[in-house]
Amino acid sequence: MNPFVSRRQLLQSTSLGSIALASLLHEPAEAGRTPEESPLSQQSPHFPARVKRVIHLFMNGGPSQMDTFDRKPELNRLDGKPLPDSVKKQLQPTQRNRAGNLFGSPFQFKRYGECGLEVSELFPNVARHADDLCVIRSMQGEIANHTPGLLLTNCGHSTLPRPSLGSWLLYGLGNESDELPGFVVLCPRGLPTAQSRNWTSAFMPGVYQGTHIDTENTGKQIVANLTRDDVRPGSQRAQLALTQFLNQRHAAQRPGDERLESRIHTMELAFRMQSAGTDAFDLSQEPAHIRELYGETTQGRNMLYARRLAERGVRYIQCYHGGGQPWDNHGSIVRNITRLAKESDQPIAALLTDLKQRGMLDETLVIWGGEMGRTPTVQQVKDPTKVGRDHHIDGYTVWMAGGGVRGGMTYGATDELAMAVTENKVTMPDFHATVLHQLGFDHKRLTYRYSGRDFRLTDVHGRVIDTILNS
Repeated sequence: MNPFVSRRQLLQSTSLGSIALASLLHEPAEAGRTPEESPLSQQSPHFPARVKRVIHLFMNGGPSQMDTFDRKPELNRLDGKPLPDSVKKQLQPTQRNRAGNLFGSPFQFKRYGECGLEVSELFPNVARHADDLCVIRSMQGEIANHTPGLLLTNCGHSTLPRPSLGSWLLYGLGNESDELPGFVVLCPRGLPTAQSRNWTSAFMPGVYQGTHIDTENTGKQIVANLTRDDVRPGSQRAQLALTQFLNQRHAAQRPGDERLESRIHTMELAFRMQSAGTDAFDLSQEPAHIRELYGETTQGRNMLYARRLAERGVRYIQCYHGGGQPWDNHGSIVRNITRLAKESDQPIAALLTDLKQRGMLDETLVIWGGEMGRTPTVQQVKDPTKVGRDHHIDGYTVWMAGGGVRGGMTYGATDELAMAVTENKVTMPDFHATVLHQLGFDHKRLTYRYSGRDFRLTDVHGRVIDTILNS
């Protein structure tokens, strides 16, 4: 007898224990699957979906809303003036102590498209897609710091471990591809703040977790160890078959061990990825005019990888601008945001153009934004020539395109100084509920039972923002 027996196994070993365990755990088949099915088998959503996939362009660090997609003429008029005390006292204490004078945007805005959307000169290429963009100017966060903001945006909770949005999609829909992960995270030059917690499956099985790839790697294998030159494919298949046989025998003695089941599934997927993964990340297959459209840059490759993964069935693709928090411009914001926008403007516009030309934009929801915005004031710095903006969560901007979202419109508004939401506040549960809706889910019904409770991405909050959706 195995001396190391878990309480679950002990309960399962007796008939009364089995009844008690079923009663205590109350674990129904997940997402409509039978116990015999793969945890990634394809499932139907609650109602017909408007989109098949999501590409999330994450400007980690927090882009400045009044310098990009939320023009504030009054702020420019008051540039250099002190922030009124009545407004200053509304700030969180940390931001209040660091807030300097008002800082108008140094960038010019123009109207674009039939809708007349005002966009900063920082994004001239994205602006050409104005009639496809739905710009939400009234996002609100919870805690004005990066880790809580990232976790709230990705996982729906700013502090507690929760499954990420991509994990919820895999859990609810399954994987469309048998040869690629359904949830892929592209981040050049390392990891974002909060690292793998941004794409965790938390208490869900590990098969729903995101697969991180550092796209700065331009060597032979962008995915490390994906292929081996020292073993022939037939021999490797035989090695994997033996390993899987031993793993499955091991698992049979430990029923319900989700970590072991996830490892077995991952090994098999890794073997199948050797051809599909190599193909997906081989940009030499793209014609020269497409590579030129995106640009031969890190961000250009990131966006092109995203499109290639999308057309190969990956459900959720997240593209971070880079490791750490590059858009966190506490200092030298004019120089830094100019560089960051220049790096990303052409590739993002190319992605929208490419998806549209291929007939994929209608079934792909593209999201742009960060975990927060920036203050309309100068952050107090020693060198006045290197001014920046502080964190701001009381009214910031994101945009969406494609995926059944109404293009050529703005939703919500902030006051004339970009300090607070004055119209149509959008919380992250609202945003998540809307994304899930476009993928065919009622956010209140997409649940996962853990520790005696039915959890959901939006917790006990959230509303679908019907106004921004095509009827």
